[in-house]
Amino acid sequence: MHGYGPMPQQPTTPRPSPATLTTVRVILVALTVLSCGLLGWAPMLRLAIVTRRPRDWFLLVVVLALNIGLFAFIMATPDDPDQMSDAAALFMMLWILGLLAGVITYYLYAEIRHYNTLGAPAPYGTPVHPVPPLPYQQQHLAPHQQHQQPQQHQPQPQQHQQPNPYTAPTTPPTPTPAPQRLDQVRAELDELSDYLRKENNDSRDGEGR
Repeated sequence: MHGYGPMPQQPTTPRPSPATLTTVRVILVALTVLSCGLLGWAPMLRLAIVTRRPRDWFLLVVVLALNIGLFAFIMATPDDPDQMSDAAALFMMLWILGLLAGVITYYLYAEIRHYNTLGAPAPYGTPVHPVPPLPYQQQHLAPHQQHQQPQQHQPQPQQHQQPNPYTAPTTPPTPTPAPQRLDQVRAELDELSDYLRKENNDSRDGEGR
């Protein structure tokens, strides 16, 4: 158990520089060609170590068996080329050419494809992968984030608009008097005028006596 400490990371093999890869490929191809295919197992061994795929290990065993068979066939042929039959010479030539073409083509194709999938090499001093948060950090961060989310969604109270003291209040329009109110005023005026006439008549009668 590692407890709450950081998890150990598996060391990643850095990708060689393009110049190093090109140099290794040229050397292995030259050895295969100069040895007439007898060293064809060397590039296949490097390919199997680099890719670590079962198919490449199986092909290494096949190429190694073909190299051993070619070496045994060459040792079984007579030392004098004139004593070798044309069929044996043609068979050995096809064996060598097929072994050279198959090993070199597959080795270059598989290795170039393998390094292309890895991507470009990272510059010196840059981090490869960010460290993911630990489980106990996620447990502490989750309630804190949930506590912050309701605060962000709280609605702000609406502010009531205060009246401006410098603006004059608007007076409501006066309602128009109804017709019944006009009739009542006219009746009161008539009664008042009758009363005044009676007062004038009484005063004149008193003076005449």
